[in-house]
Amino acid sequence: MSDPHKPNLALVASPAPEAVAGAALLQSRYNWVAVAEADIIVALGGDGFMLQTLHTQIDKPVPIYGMNRGTVGFLMNEFEVDALYERLTLAEKFTLNPLKMIAVTATGETIVSPAFNEVSLLRETRQVAKLEITIDGKLRMPELMADGVLVATPAGSTAYNLSADGPILPLESDMLALTPISPFRPRRWRGALLPKSSRIAFRILEHGKRPVSVVADQLEVRDVVSVMVETNPALGLHLLFDPGQTLAERILAEQFEV
Repeated sequence: MSDPHKPNLALVASPAPEAVAGAALLQSRYNWVAVAEADIIVALGGDGFMLQTLHTQIDKPVPIYGMNRGTVGFLMNEFEVDALYERLTLAEKFTLNPLKMIAVTATGETIVSPAFNEVSLLRETRQVAKLEITIDGKLRMPELMADGVLVATPAGSTAYNLSADGPILPLESDMLALTPISPFRPRRWRGALLPKSSRIAFRILEHGKRPVSVVADQLEVRDVVSVMVETNPALGLHLLFDPGQTLAERILAEQFEV
């Protein structure tokens, strides 16, 4: 029987051996309910598994407390078996507003998907991609020749965006990073910082000769002809972090890593 003074907890874990072993330890120590009945979800794995878990909760947002059983664990807390309820009581909440991607394929299909980290457009073949970029209805770049381009949220700015030499965005900045991936022309363009409210439209030029795919977090759509990206302020999911280890603190600390 669950304790009426404690939140109902659900446990989910990635199939990685470290996560499975950690889940076994937690299952033996605490009472658990089904995800549909949970007040808080405890997720064991890495950042990729956290993104998967966030996507499963789109229709019923429940706070998620992650514990790292993966590699980097930027979105996770340290794994500890003891004092779980105490940690959850003290945890600080951060709300993520995902991007909304609307992609249209060469066959006319329209795919809509959220993205908590980034939306990336990537060339499919050896041919460089040619992309047109429009911001809020105004053409800003008639032709970008590159391996691709991405739009990153502040929460995702330390992931693929940082690897592509994009800027780290503080969570409070209300900005988006528009970052080229291996740009060829214009050679010196390094991207742009855009208001969170921006509506970013991409048109794929010569899409038959130079096919492009788009990836929203972990969903890939191939052979797209246009992609629109904007923040979805109506949708908010909640992550829980231990005091002093919030996502805002981690992003700030990342800027001083050498």
